[in-house]
Amino acid sequence: MRILVAESDLSLSIFLDWEFRAENYAVDLASDAIEVTFLARDRHYDAAILDLRLGHHDSLKLLRSVRAAQEQLPILVLASRCSAEDRVQVLDLGADDLVLKPFAFAELSARVRAILRRGGHYLETMLRVEDLELSRIEHSVKRAGKKIKLTPKEYALLEYLMRNTGHRVTRMEIIQHVWDLPAATMTNVVDVYITCLRKKVDASYEHKLIHTVRGVGYRLEARSPGGGSAA
Repeated sequence: MRILVAESDLSLSIFLDWEFRAENYAVDLASDAIEVTFLARDRHYDAAILDLRLGHHDSLKLLRSVRAAQEQLPILVLASRCSAEDRVQVLDLGADDLVLKPFAFAELSARVRAILRRGGHYLETMLRVEDLELSRIEHSVKRAGKKIKLTPKEYALLEYLMRNTGHRVTRMEIIQHVWDLPAATMTNVVDVYITCLRKKVDASYEHKLIHTVRGVGYRLEARSPGGGSAA
């Protein structure tokens, strides 16, 4: 999942970037209102975390603009001090939750998962391909009911393959979406991670899900057209 983190405090912004990436999120950081508005209009996000101070006197205007750009986007607002009246106004303007600083990251992460679950009417929270299941909320993977432990990048790679089940994806597309690097980046990192992923996802099972498309890239494919689904 990709989240937008708009935070005015640089050290806190870096901390949130580190912690959320450790939980398998892709993170875009923004430090001013103009950048936040541009990103909200230009990219799709699964959730946004907005520092109420980011827009200074136009903080509520910023919240309105983000909500207008992505009507269904789950939004969590951060605030240092906030009266009951301010909290009501923030929620009425479209925020899904509000967290006061200072906070424990474990609580913030739990609240993000909560607003993602509430946004389940448009968000694919569970990906399934035959007996392989990936929870985008709990960041867990199972095959045939057995848990599979993946590194953050292995998880992100598998999620991307599952979201494109039945379609071939090139190495360059994977580099762009999973590693967030330019398409022209020359590296064999994709092949290395595919090998690791196959050992964990396919090696113990007769039916293999991850296939090589020679000269192009890879494809995750169900046994039959009806074998893959997202819920």
